[in-house]
Amino acid sequence: MRQKIAIAQINSVVGDMKGNAEKILIMAGKAREEGASLMLTPELSLCGYPPEDLLLRSGFYRASDDALKALAAKTEGMAIVVGHPLERDGRRYNAASLIREGRIEATYFKRELPNYAVFDEARYFEKGMEPCIFELGGVRFGLAICEDIWKSEASSLAKERGAEALLVLNASPFHMEKQQVRYSVARQRIAETGLSMVYANMVGGQDELVFDGSSFAMDSSGNLVAVLPAFEEKLGYVEYEKAAPCSGEMAPEFSLEESVYKALCLGVYDYVTKNRFPGVLLGLSGGIDSALTLAIAVDSLGAEKVHAVMMPSRYTAQMSMEDSREMAEIFGVRYSELPIAEIHALFLETLRDEFRGLPPDTAEENIQARIRGTLLMALSNKHGAIVLTTGNKSEMAVGYSTLYGDMAGGFAVLKDIKKTLVYRLAHYRNSKGRVIPERVIERPPSAELRAGQCDQDSLPPYEVLDAVMEAYMERDLSLQEISRMGIDEKDARRVIHLIKVNEYKRRQSPVGIRITQRGFGRDWRYPITSKFLDEY
Repeated sequence: MRQKIAIAQINSVVGDMKGNAEKILIMAGKAREEGASLMLTPELSLCGYPPEDLLLRSGFYRASDDALKALAAKTEGMAIVVGHPLERDGRRYNAASLIREGRIEATYFKRELPNYAVFDEARYFEKGMEPCIFELGGVRFGLAICEDIWKSEASSLAKERGAEALLVLNASPFHMEKQQVRYSVARQRIAETGLSMVYANMVGGQDELVFDGSSFAMDSSGNLVAVLPAFEEKLGYVEYEKAAPCSGEMAPEFSLEESVYKALCLGVYDYVTKNRFPGVLLGLSGGIDSALTLAIAVDSLGAEKVHAVMMPSRYTAQMSMEDSREMAEIFGVRYSELPIAEIHALFLETLRDEFRGLPPDTAEENIQARIRGTLLMALSNKHGAIVLTTGNKSEMAVGYSTLYGDMAGGFAVLKDIKKTLVYRLAHYRNSKGRVIPERVIERPPSAELRAGQCDQDSLPPYEVLDAVMEAYMERDLSLQEISRMGIDEKDARRVIHLIKVNEYKRRQSPVGIRITQRGFGRDWRYPITSKFLDEY
């Protein structure tokens, strides 16, 4: 017997149960018209993911229950598997329910609760222990939720209880090369059980996380038979012949640079639109970081919602002015120039007696950055647009940024993008159409806060800095282990020291998009006050 399974790759909004339910219902109607007998939605699709401490509120569960019952009452002609939170007898669960012909027919509780990286599910939920098997079209389907397939027990138990195929609801956030990891895990479970699998993943931005979708289906040999497009909301289909998925859409894979760029665009778009900001502001300096941020902002939101502000000082190079104007013209964004030399001079005059006899240093430099931050925030307050900060992960790691200056803003687009990747993304964007002037990419990076300044006056070469940061911060390697990689111990020690002493700055930085296995956000929780030395 042949049947069609629909995959609803949904962009849910956290807390919008009614809106999410309406989206599920609309997709179900389309799926029914296309002949689908079942539609699978992602993990917690009814409430959005991750709801975080909203899951500590009983009212959140009541709202979810009401939305699920209302959704079930409107369901006819096909079955839907919906992810939702559930409170039962004082216990709270990450659940998935089968709704069919107006009623909630069966409910599964997630067995494996991840409590690492960006996940805190053990904080909120109880573990489920029993499998959930239901029959449709002569096939016995078993349910699993995300982390359940990263371990063996849930899928093995479903197989023991008679499942012939697995339906997996997921809210699996994006990071670079994540899809290949998902494929590997799915194939492990398939090899153990012999069960085919449909993997429905959420799509969309939620604060620092981006969910890429990339839903897929594999047959019982681990062969891909369907892959949905990444980074877009999509209703896809898989044809089943008895318990075997045999055909479906095969979306192309993206390069690493393209996938990261699309993740950044989706993260910006959803953060701005879901929080109902009318647009964005950013400081355009003539440097590569602000140039890339401008490109992402325009590509995600449209030029009409982007305002670029150049704030030249006495140290701003003429080429920085020219390149900023050129980019603003290429993109067609609103562009303002607000000179800060006179404001800076007034600050220094006010502080003249306090600074008397002391040599110029970062104090005078940082005043410029803080003037710019103040101007951007004033424009934000007046017009309602959110300020996008333009600093990258390398700078964030070592504190090469100014509190209340270039760190002032509401959303940090490049917060998890190391400097060497910034250049790769700039080249990628220009390959789609030149928008960043070549000399912005080619010139040595500079904060332009003093005459002749260059980033490498204060920092190791970015190739070295990024290698140490990735090894220490993303992979938890020690100083000795990093040194054995061929990196000079003096450079490694210096970068590690800077990472440690600048934790206080990062705690005050705006939320930003996570694209690596470990970003400076939910999955980086280091003490500000600590004397531990990573020597071993």
